[in-house]
Formats: sequence, C-alpha cells, structure tokens
Amino acid sequence: MDIARRTLLSASLGTLIAMVAFTAPLSTVNPIVAGLGAGVTGRTWILSSMSIGLGAFLLTTGRLADDYGRRRTFVAGALLLAAGALVTALAQDAVVFVLARVVEGVGAAALIATGLGMLAATFPDPGRRAHATGVWGASLGAGIAVGPLLSSGLTLAHSWRDVYVVLVAAGVAVAMTARGCPESRTPYRARLDVLGVTLLALGTSAVLAGLAEGRQGWGRLFVVGLLVAGVVLLAGFVVAERHTDHPMLDLGLFRRPAFAAVSLAAAATGMGVIAVLSYLSGFLGVAYGRSAWAAAWLMLTWSAPSVVTALAARRLPEHWTGRARMAAALTVIGIGLLLLGGISAGSGLARFVPGLLVAGVGSGFLNAALGRESVASVPEGQGGLGSGANNTARYLGSALGVTIVSVVAAPSGAATTGALVDGWNRAVLVTAAVSLVGALAVVLVGERAPAQAPEVENRSPQEVDAA
Repeated sequence: MDIARRTLLSASLGTLIAMVAFTAPLSTVNPIVAGLGAGVTGRTWILSSMSIGLGAFLLTTGRLADDYGRRRTFVAGALLLAAGALVTALAQDAVVFVLARVVEGVGAAALIATGLGMLAATFPDPGRRAHATGVWGASLGAGIAVGPLLSSGLTLAHSWRDVYVVLVAAGVAVAMTARGCPESRTPYRARLDVLGVTLLALGTSAVLAGLAEGRQGWGRLFVVGLLVAGVVLLAGFVVAERHTDHPMLDLGLFRRPAFAAVSLAAAATGMGVIAVLSYLSGFLGVAYGRSAWAAAWLMLTWSAPSVVTALAARRLPEHWTGRARMAAALTVIGIGLLLLGGISAGSGLARFVPGLLVAGVGSGFLNAALGRESVASVPEGQGGLGSGANNTARYLGSALGVTIVSVVAAPSGAATTGALVDGWNRAVLVTAAVSLVGALAVVLVGERAPAQAPEVENRSPQEVDAA
C-alpha cells in the first residue's frame, strides 16, 4: 500500500471508530444504566461524558499535531481511545464508566483533528484533496450510524460491553496502520501555549458539564456555577490569546471570511441535524415503544445517503465555492428536518424516512465541504488547527443543540404520546430554522479570501527560538 492510501485509510478509519465510540451508548443506554446501577443523573452523564473530552481537546490536539507531529499525535489518540474503551468495558460503576468515556473523548479528539491535518499534508493537490476529504466525510457519516447499530446488535447477542471490546481492537489496529504513515508538522514549532490550553480545556469542560447537568434542572446553584465558571474561563482564554506572542489559536483567523464561514457551518450542523439525531432513538422508544435496534436501522436512511453524497462531492463543479457548497448543504438539511415534522401519534417509522433521506443527502455534501474548507481556511501547514477549530464548533454546537432540543421537546404535564409528539414537532422546527439561518449566515459572511500565513510562519528558526 502506498503512503497516500495508507494515510487516507488511517485518517478515515480513525474518524470512523471515533464516531462509533461517540454514538454507541445512544442505543444501549438503558442496559448500561441497569448494569452499572446508575440513576437519572448517571444516565445523563453516560450520554454526555465523551462530549467533554471531544469538545475540550479538539483544538488543543489539532495544534499539538501541527507543532509536534501529526502521525505521533494520531497514534497516541488511537491508543488513548483504546485504553479508555478497555476501562469502559470493564467498568463496574457509573463514575468509572463516565471518566473512561471522557478519556475516549480525548483520544477521539486527537483522531478527528489530526486525521484531517494528515490528509492536508499528504494531498496538497486540490483535486486529490477533495477526494480525500470526501472519503473522510463519508467515514464521519458512516460512524454516526454504525455506532448505535453495532452497539445494539452486540447487546442483543451478548452484552453492552462488547462494543467497547471491539473499540479496543479497532483502536490498536488503527494505531498500527498509522505507524506506516509519514510524519509531518509545521516548519517552525511554536512554544506550547500552556495557559491557553488550560483555560480552553477547563472552560469548555465547565460549559459542557453545565449543559449536561442543566437537563435535570436549570435553577440549581451547581449548574449556574458551572456555566458561569465556563464562560469566565473562556473569556480568560480570549484575553490570554490576545496578549501572548505564541497563541494556540490566532483570533485573527475569525476575521477571515473562509474561517468564519466554515465555523458557522460546523456550529449549525451540530445544533441542527446532529442534535435531532441524538434525540431520535430515545424519542422513538418512549413515544412509540420502538426498540433501539429498530431505531438504529432507521438511522441508516440518513447515514447511507450521507456516505454516498460525501464520496460524490468531489464531482461537483470546481467553480462552486466552499461557501456555496456549505450554504446549499445546510439548506437541504433544513428541508429534510422540516419533512421530519408534522408527525402524529399514529405515525410509523416509514413517516421519518423521507426527511432522513433528504437530511442525509445534505449532510454528506456538508461533511465533505467542512473537511475541505476547514484545512483550506487556515495558513498552509496548520491543517490540524483548522480541523480542531472546526470540529470544536461542531461539537459545542451539538451540546448546545441537544440541550435546546431536550428543553423544546419536553412535554408539559403528563408525558403522553401526544405530548411527546408535539414536542418532537416543535424541536424539528427549531433545528430546521437553525440550519436555514446557518445557511444564510454562511452566505452573508462572504467569499473565501486567499489564506495568508501568520507572522510566525515567516520567521527563521532563530527568531522563533528567541520568541
């Protein structure tokens, strides 16, 4: 196998297993809660814990990969995910399970952010890069659907723990495959921004924890304290980045139309379609009595077209700009989400298929566009940073979107089927609006400007060392 194919295989499989790990508990949360003796709060954390590791470390691992070695960071992420999955498989109480899921999230963050950085370094030609990011986008969509399907299937056959054993083997296999990939990093390594890393990790973790805890009641002092602390820490991160000569994230990137547009698109997909899909399995079980296995198969009607269109995205006309592709894809997703509305208490699973198919088509094109634009919107050699920033926006948007959906969809009074259905109809209207407004925002941000390397890229090694 040549180097380019090995790199594409490693990055795609790494993203696939990261998403399988992320979505696996969606279909098996009930047996996990029963097996670990977890209560209502434990259930929330079982579903939300991996998001903390992902959201807190996507940007950090992307920057570390650019500066210290993309292959090295990718391999470390695969082994870290495998280690977290091993502890998860053996966990006997909810606390250990949740902490291991956070570790899985950190490993997954390294795989997702660094994988795109490896592709950017290996495929400098725009045409070949478009193909590579399309494959990467297909693996993202496939992983979201494979996770619940594999998890629920193995649970029916034996135990909910089996999927984590599979993840251990998959993580080790990806690490071994990636060891044959070439190493790459930026020419001039900047000093590690320890303060920035710390503030971002703590601030993001506090916000995500506050959103998770808030679903059990927003007025509690603990919840308010977490959210306030998170906002203060993130504000401190912004201040620190503005006053250091070696920032982890150059805030000037947000003045680039391309970077702003891809960040908005990523946040919109997290708050829109990903939030709805995260809620779908539980809703079908509670409102219609459908099994997790049936819900996982229904997810394929979204995933299958997303895989096909992500692979086909490279055939779109080259004169279609990244902004146009992202805005069009978000519009298609918004239409698909609207089609998911208007259900009744007597609706069957087939009623959800048209909306999921349409949303899947848009999601595939969007995943491919996000992969390409996230590395094209940053200076050459900072693909890991671009991917990390983009996926941070996606997963922070997802955490906020899931919270909004859970609040909007919550029935007033008794949780009857009619009340649950009314809540679902409200939720899909809100998330469709998010997608359509996101499409408009991407259009208004402006055309992609040519990337300009930051000042540090033009320094000599002596100047960098002196800094």
